[in-house]
Amino acid sequence: MAKKSENLSFEQSLTELETIVAHLEQGEVSLDDALKQFERGITLVRQSQTKLEQAQQKVSILLSENDVELTPFSVESE
Repeated sequence: MAKKSENLSFEQSLTELETIVAHLEQGEVSLDDALKQFERGITLVRQSQTKLEQAQQKVSILLSENDVELTPFSVESE
């Protein structure tokens, strides 16, 4: 059975989500199993979004504490 999503890293959650999507795309899943997997996927997405928001907040705090100003990244054409 899958690990609890609270204990997964962002990368582990993403990997599990990719597995769920691939399994559902095959179309050989019973309706009950598909619903369970969909529910698991929603949980993983929500928790991953929270982790991303927390990381963004940390970066914002670090930048504001050090008076760092970011400039947009651009790639020069050759």
